[in-house]
Amino acid sequence: MADEVRWLESVGSGDVEEVGGKNASLGEMIGNLSERGIRVPGGFATTATAYRSFLTENALDEKIAGILSELSDGERELADAGQAIRDLFDQAVFPEATAEAIRSAYAELGERHGTEDIDVAVRSSATAEDLPDASFAGQQDTYLNITGAEALLAACKDCYASLFTDRAISYRVEQGFEHTDVALSIGIQTMVRADLGSAGVMFTIDSDTGFPDTAIINAAWGLGENVVGGEVTPDQYTVYKPFLDREELRPIIARTVGAKERKLVYTDSSEEPTENVDTTEEERRSLVLDDDEILQLARWGTVIEEHYGRPMDVEWAKDGRSGELYVVQARPETVQSRAGAGTLSTFHLNESGEVIVSGLAIGQQVAAGEVQVIASADDVDQFTDGKVLVTEMTDPDWVPIMRRAAAIVTDRGGRTSHAAIVSRELGVPAIVGTGNATEILGEGREVTISCVEGDEGHVYEGLLDYEERELDLGGVPEATTRVMMNIGSPAAAMQWWRLPAHGIGLARMEYLVNNVIQAHPLALLHLDDVEDDDARRQIEELTAGWDDKGEYFVDHLARGIATIAASQYPEPVVVRLSDFKTNEYAGLIGGTQFEPDEENPMLGWRGASRYYSDDYKEAFALECRALRRVRTEMGFTNVIVMVPFCRTPEEADRVLETMAEYGLERGQDELQVYVMAEIPSNILQADEFADRFDGFSIGSNDLTQLTLGIGRDDDRLTHLFDERSPAVKKMITMLIEAAHAKGRYVGICGQGPSDHPDLAEFLVEQGIDSMSLNPDSVLTVIERVAEAEKGSRGGG
Repeated sequence: MADEVRWLESVGSGDVEEVGGKNASLGEMIGNLSERGIRVPGGFATTATAYRSFLTENALDEKIAGILSELSDGERELADAGQAIRDLFDQAVFPEATAEAIRSAYAELGERHGTEDIDVAVRSSATAEDLPDASFAGQQDTYLNITGAEALLAACKDCYASLFTDRAISYRVEQGFEHTDVALSIGIQTMVRADLGSAGVMFTIDSDTGFPDTAIINAAWGLGENVVGGEVTPDQYTVYKPFLDREELRPIIARTVGAKERKLVYTDSSEEPTENVDTTEEERRSLVLDDDEILQLARWGTVIEEHYGRPMDVEWAKDGRSGELYVVQARPETVQSRAGAGTLSTFHLNESGEVIVSGLAIGQQVAAGEVQVIASADDVDQFTDGKVLVTEMTDPDWVPIMRRAAAIVTDRGGRTSHAAIVSRELGVPAIVGTGNATEILGEGREVTISCVEGDEGHVYEGLLDYEERELDLGGVPEATTRVMMNIGSPAAAMQWWRLPAHGIGLARMEYLVNNVIQAHPLALLHLDDVEDDDARRQIEELTAGWDDKGEYFVDHLARGIATIAASQYPEPVVVRLSDFKTNEYAGLIGGTQFEPDEENPMLGWRGASRYYSDDYKEAFALECRALRRVRTEMGFTNVIVMVPFCRTPEEADRVLETMAEYGLERGQDELQVYVMAEIPSNILQADEFADRFDGFSIGSNDLTQLTLGIGRDDDRLTHLFDERSPAVKKMITMLIEAAHAKGRYVGICGQGPSDHPDLAEFLVEQGIDSMSLNPDSVLTVIERVAEAEKGSRGGG
């Protein structure tokens, strides 16, 4: 029996040639990781020996070789060759020894679980599958809810035949595998009743950016094939792994509810043992996993990654009867773990256009071309190279045309779906889970696909101008002056994590409030008082599932800031408190009635003056709650809080008192608080501000306009607006001298040092501690600063 069948607990990583990568990995985990608490369903595997015996017994080797030879010589079409080989398997029979070994093992598996006809999952495991350099995503078939020995034998034969589906044949050709070198093992595992629970996929690396410190978990109701196959848009959870060993922390830095349109469940039919059914409205709105389950899976992912010594792609399932989680597969992640770290490709749209449809961005690229809608895998031969492939979803049958597309857009799917995994592997940008791209994007329509504007990807009308730049991350000089980044969105923070910047000198929360939260905080807190019916309806839609509308604001803001902080931890991340002007606040949903109509919002009720005001402080409390959560509950103590537009030392006192009242007390848990130096009073009274704050950050735009008396948006005065003005430079010198005399830190956040090399030199000469600028300027400014330091300090 050992030649034909092996129990999973008896195999490990060294048995890939005999039981394939998938089964070897399952055995490896059962044997080595069970004691670490990781649950893997037990079972057995047929061997490569059993597969070869099957071929020999039915004299299939020569017949298959002949058909494949005709295919390579162009005498047969792929579809015809594949069908002919699969027909051979259908007509073949198992050698009696193999059939008996499978029946016997199946009976014993039932005995182990106290049942006669146990329901099992039957999964193919090719001996060339799940190797580090090729994902083979879904190349062979899986059969779920198989019950009875004869049904199991039929499913095993179908697994053998699936080694010669059209997609599997073409994939092996593309990957350079000889067909005869690949054998098939079959894993037979007890079914986890995820049909009554949930299932999904976890990557132990950010599969889009390559950021190694997060685990990305996708989850949907029912059996997991819907997530893998892109049948549904799943929930997504992101966990910061380095904090997982600290039980008191809950480092879930992102959490998105997916549409989860349907779920795969058992049927009573032996012909079709599973079927897709629509999910309920409540299931679609609800999170599939709670926080404890998310953290448990992430901890398991970390253990598995440590064991294998590389990023992993893990399939998991939750049994709806017992409530227990299981790992049902683990294989090497194949894209980011092979990506070179020496260069960073960046794409930039030079113009904007009308957004036609949006979804999840996969691949951080821009592409343009004509739309071609393909409804079915039967029509893939009609695809024209270089067009934008638009379809409902993809499966492995689509791989041959996916590599020839300029970009891919799907109605359904998440970040761990087939379309997402394969498009990353092929280097083709994709937007998945749009919901309705096939209805909206007409044949031949010229579009631009942008996956470089955050987590959300956009399809724009027309062929927009864009550029690609290759940044060389090697040989960057060391600078004593800290060069940091200005960041608005969490996605941008993750996109640029590879840059040799030393933290984030300005993290703006306005992006999160404007683009993620979208509603005015006072409208959330007083929804019943919102007079605009349309605004109230929009807020109710945005906050569906949130009984506490204030918590909606806190949760979204906290997770966004945490993602930005995670991208640089343990380097400092300076988060500026909200600095909308009243007209900008009024533009938020429900904001109009809560904001005054000011003649000059730039010099009006903004920044610090709002935080302690009776008209706003309850909204400011939400910001404080979010920042406290980021630091104390999630663990990101690298977050420094910065107060903008603080006009007087007395105002500073009131702001610091209000922050302490809401749980953010300077000095507690090593919390540092900076102040923006953007008003002349900040410089003229720098010694008094230095008594109240840990550091200053020069806002060069506001400081220039208020020093020179120039509105920075006035086109007729642009020739006078210059951050290098002697008056502005004198202000900067005064501040650095006064702050350093009190032992306080001084940075600058703005593009001045990037736009003006002489300003960078001046700042170095004055001894500034840091410069923070847009990410695409970081490398240039590091070189410029290092050069300036050589000149002014004799090297650094």
